Amino acid sequence: MKDKLKIGIIGVYGRGKHAYLAHRPEDGIEVVMGADPLPPADFQKTLPGFQLFKERFPNADLVTDYRELLANKDIDAVFIMSPDFCHEEQAVAALEAGKAVYLEKPLAISIEGCDRILETAYRTGSKLFVGHNMRHFPVVLKMKEIIDSGIIGQVQCGWCRHFISYGGDAYFRDWHSEQKNTCGLLLQKGAHDIDVMHWLMGSVTRRVVGMGMLSVYDKCKRRAPGEPGGMEWYETNYPPLEMKGFSPIIDIEDHNMIMMQLDSGAQACYMQCHYAPDKERNYTFIGTNGRVENIGDSGDCQIHVWTNRGSRKRPDIIYDLKKIEGTHGGADAPTIDSFLNFIRFDAPTNANPMAARDAVATGVMGHVSMRNGNMPQEVPALDKKLAEYFLNGQHK
Repeated sequence: MKDKLKIGIIGVYGRGKHAYLAHRPEDGIEVVMGADPLPPADFQKTLPGFQLFKERFPNADLVTDYRELLANKDIDAVFIMSPDFCHEEQAVAALEAGKAVYLEKPLAISIEGCDRILETAYRTGSKLFVGHNMRHFPVVLKMKEIIDSGIIGQVQCGWCRHFISYGGDAYFRDWHSEQKNTCGLLLQKGAHDIDVMHWLMGSVTRRVVGMGMLSVYDKCKRRAPGEPGGMEWYETNYPPLEMKGFSPIIDIEDHNMIMMQLDSGAQACYMQCHYAPDKERNYTFIGTNGRVENIGDSGDCQIHVWTNRGSRKRPDIIYDLKKIEGTHGGADAPTIDSFLNFIRFDAPTNANPMAARDAVATGVMGHVSMRNGNMPQEVPALDKKLAEYFLNGQHK
């Protein structure tokens, strides 16, 4: 246990803002440095990310090269909150530098990248945590409790329908829109849900069949190459064909679906659509004695359970979940807590980096399938030595 921790943040805005929750001087935990690749001359201009960081941490240093942050020997732990295509390089470098690492999901954008990160963590002994915050969503935790109780029997079938009303705002106006940066949204966005389905069903995918296509956003008005762009978050940005300002290059699918054969023998499917008018993750798990389904995925929502035959409108049990304050349905704070307790006290977590790798591997091979005639693809397992290490809480 370390009484005090000094923390650095790579990528100080966007997702990086969630890392601010780790700053707890009263507990001896302090953010002392940030890194983001913008010219120093811009630090004092109208850049909300840098202004926010400097206001929040007036005594912290702010640099443009993450390697300068990693060279700071006083820093014990690093939050890597940068774009997906940076994860592999930065995580490997941070682990090699002996830092404990909180790595934003997805772990990487390729199976090889994931395995390189995991091998580096094994070899160096530096602790690695992946920010799959949905494992702390109240609705997910309650569904896991219900399934683990055995009330619906042995789960054999799982479905997830993912409606993403903000897809055109968040993923088709910036770096997300190109395969080279994300592999695709089945991986980038779907890694959350694939991981949740693996966790709740107690098994991981070993064969996958994918379908998907670019069906809407290829017809939208683009901005000129070189013209600045970025995410937009306006409820009025609908319907998508009437909007403009989309990325000049879009080569990712805007709807995706996969069928998954799990190694337990159970089967699952995941579907996402980025031009739906509404937003919700709707999970259903069916076991030998019943079914469970969520109605709403955050805030005030319900979980319905059926254990007798009858109408879908009349579940046998209804659980009412109330809104929890905080970002991402109140899940970000406990995710940060889990990381800090893991690196300070070696406390167990409800996830391990191998699970994050399984989600990425399923997404990668799902994209391979959909881009190659929907042919079934085998999902490679992690090397046994690495699997044992991460299943054992990162102890050799």
